[in-house]
Amino acid sequence: MADKPLATGKLPMELLQQLLACCTTTDPRVLVGARVGEDAAVIDMGDRLLVAKSDPITFASDRIGWYAAHVNANDIATRGAAPRWMLATLLMPEGTATFAMAQEVMAQMAAACRGLGVSLVGGHTEVTYGLARPLLVGHMLGEVARERLVTTGGAQVGDAVLLAGGVAAEGAAILARELGDAARARGVSEATLAEARGYLDDPGISVVRPALLAAATVRVHAMHDPTEGGLATGLHELAWASGTGLRVDGDAIPVLPACARLCAAFGLEPLGLIASGALVAAVAPQDVAAVGAAWSREGIAWARIAEVRPAAEGVCLLRQGRVEPLPRYDRDEIARAFS
Repeated sequence: MADKPLATGKLPMELLQQLLACCTTTDPRVLVGARVGEDAAVIDMGDRLLVAKSDPITFASDRIGWYAAHVNANDIATRGAAPRWMLATLLMPEGTATFAMAQEVMAQMAAACRGLGVSLVGGHTEVTYGLARPLLVGHMLGEVARERLVTTGGAQVGDAVLLAGGVAAEGAAILARELGDAARARGVSEATLAEARGYLDDPGISVVRPALLAAATVRVHAMHDPTEGGLATGLHELAWASGTGLRVDGDAIPVLPACARLCAAFGLEPLGLIASGALVAAVAPQDVAAVGAAWSREGIAWARIAEVRPAAEGVCLLRQGRVEPLPRYDRDEIARAFS
């Protein structure tokens, strides 16, 4: 089994758990280390907590500098922390790399960082062999007051699970931008492709604003940024990290219109499509109205999509009157479109 080739995408949670078994630390300042489902590490720096995250850009090939800044900032914000500093490692393919290519990626990152209030403070660039296209790995640091820290694993039985944003802005945008010709061949209209391409900016893939707004409004028990594997896998990760079950109301989950049409054309499940731009937050039932009102005042779409249940009940999906186990997508649905 150890020599069996792995599928494209994130490692399954069970395999990742095995890998992380060796990543223990005796440093008491590490409050949250390497754990399945957790978005970022947390280190005690005295009066403030340092939050650290690293994430690559893999499926997209355009605007990768912009992507890298936002997806890393998202995971800082789900801690209730403000993203502050970014480093990046840019690897460019031998034979096709140009200085203009590097300039474009750096300009994208710099512009995104300015919009986020983040300082781009360092990293690494090189031309290397064996690559078909540029790869960018972002590293983000942020800080939060100790009493404002939120984790993925803090959900409590009885909590309501809220979704800010829709499903799946990032996946739909990538399909339209990277596989436009294949979509047209499947009957997808130019209007749908234009709508999906625009999802990068509206509603966008950043969850920094809704995450920090929620954390400033109530005591949020848990937050998570579903990315590869989509909302469904993100909900599984939240349940795994919290040691709970979930009952998910599939009929309440808002699927963006162009995403629904593209998924239908490619035969994909929207809940398994890479989903940056969606934020999952677990709060006490009495706090739902306050968070929802805060988001609504800022024009942020939201829905109540699940309830945290005891672990013994598992992670279940209620959809169109049927209850079944919520699927988990260790291989993101978008990978099937590219294969």
